[in-house]
Amino acid sequence: MSRHQFMQELESTADHASRADLQVLLRRAALLLRNVGGFSVDPRTDEALTGLAAEMGTAKPDLMETLVGDWLVANAYLPVPHALDEETAVDGIA
Repeated sequence: MSRHQFMQELESTADHASRADLQVLLRRAALLLRNVGGFSVDPRTDEALTGLAAEMGTAKPDLMETLVGDWLVANAYLPVPHALDEETAVDGIA
Protein backbone atom coordinates (compact mmCIF):
# COMPACT_ATOMS: atom_id res chain seq x y z
CA MET A 1 0.00 0.00 0.00
CA SER A 2 1.41 3.38 -0.96
CA ARG A 3 1.67 6.27 1.46
CA HIS A 4 -0.95 8.17 -0.50
CA GLN A 5 -3.44 5.29 -0.32
CA PHE A 6 -2.75 4.87 3.38
CA MET A 7 -3.26 8.59 4.00
CA GLN A 8 -6.65 8.44 2.25
CA GLU A 9 -7.63 5.41 4.33
CA LEU A 10 -6.64 7.21 7.53
CA GLU A 11 -8.71 10.27 6.61
CA SER A 12 -11.71 8.16 5.65
CA THR A 13 -11.57 6.01 8.77
CA ALA A 14 -11.13 8.98 11.09
CA ASP A 15 -14.67 10.08 10.25
CA HIS A 16 -16.44 6.90 11.37
CA ALA A 17 -14.12 4.32 12.91
CA SER A 18 -14.42 2.00 15.85
CA ARG A 19 -11.75 1.81 18.52
CA ALA A 20 -10.40 -1.44 17.05
CA ASP A 21 -10.15 0.10 13.57
CA LEU A 22 -8.26 3.08 14.96
CA GLN A 23 -5.84 0.82 16.83
CA VAL A 24 -5.08 -1.14 13.66
CA LEU A 25 -4.56 2.04 11.63
CA LEU A 26 -2.35 3.60 14.29
CA ARG A 27 -0.16 0.49 14.41
CA ARG A 28 0.14 0.50 10.62
CA ALA A 29 0.96 4.21 10.69
CA ALA A 30 3.69 3.62 13.27
CA LEU A 31 5.13 0.83 11.12
CA LEU A 32 5.12 2.99 8.00
CA LEU A 33 6.76 5.88 9.84
CA ARG A 34 9.39 3.59 11.34
CA ASN A 35 10.28 2.25 7.90
CA VAL A 36 10.33 5.56 6.04
CA GLY A 37 13.33 5.53 3.76
CA GLY A 38 13.24 8.99 2.34
CA PHE A 39 11.04 9.84 -0.58
CA SER A 40 8.75 7.83 -2.80
CA VAL A 41 9.15 7.48 -6.56
CA ASP A 42 6.92 6.07 -9.27
CA PRO A 43 6.99 2.28 -9.69
CA ARG A 44 9.08 2.31 -12.92
CA THR A 45 11.76 4.47 -11.34
CA ASP A 46 11.72 2.35 -8.19
CA GLU A 47 12.16 -0.81 -10.26
CA ALA A 48 15.10 0.71 -12.13
CA LEU A 49 16.74 1.86 -8.88
CA THR A 50 16.24 -1.56 -7.29
CA GLY A 51 17.83 -3.29 -10.29
CA LEU A 52 20.74 -0.87 -10.42
CA ALA A 53 21.37 -1.22 -6.68
CA ALA A 54 21.42 -5.01 -7.02
CA GLU A 55 23.74 -4.81 -10.02
CA MET A 56 26.12 -2.54 -8.12
CA GLY A 57 25.88 -4.60 -4.93
CA THR A 58 24.74 -1.66 -2.79
CA ALA A 59 21.66 -0.76 -0.80
CA LYS A 60 19.05 1.29 -2.64
CA PRO A 61 19.12 4.17 -0.09
CA ASP A 62 22.92 4.40 -0.50
CA LEU A 63 22.57 4.41 -4.29
CA MET A 64 19.93 7.14 -4.15
CA GLU A 65 22.10 9.25 -1.85
CA THR A 66 25.01 8.92 -4.28
CA LEU A 67 22.88 9.72 -7.32
CA VAL A 68 21.28 12.80 -5.77
CA GLY A 69 24.60 14.03 -4.36
CA ASP A 70 26.38 13.61 -7.70
CA TRP A 71 23.56 15.38 -9.52
CA LEU A 72 23.67 18.31 -7.08
CA VAL A 73 27.45 18.64 -7.55
CA ALA A 74 27.22 18.29 -11.35
CA ASN A 75 24.58 21.02 -11.51
CA ALA A 76 26.46 23.38 -9.16
CA TYR A 77 23.98 23.13 -6.27
CA LEU A 78 26.77 21.74 -4.07
CA PRO A 79 30.48 22.50 -4.18
CA VAL A 80 32.88 19.97 -5.66
CA PRO A 81 33.96 17.88 -2.67
CA HIS A 82 37.66 17.62 -3.54
CA ALA A 83 39.28 20.52 -5.32
CA LEU A 84 42.40 19.66 -7.32
CA ASP A 85 45.44 21.89 -7.15
CA GLU A 86 48.54 21.98 -9.35
CA GLU A 87 50.46 19.54 -7.12
CA THR A 88 47.79 16.84 -7.13
CA ALA A 89 48.71 13.78 -9.18
CA VAL A 90 45.95 12.33 -11.33
CA ASP A 91 45.70 9.07 -13.22
CA GLY A 92 44.03 8.72 -16.58
CA ILE A 93 42.89 11.26 -19.11
CA ALA A 94 41.48 14.59 -18.02
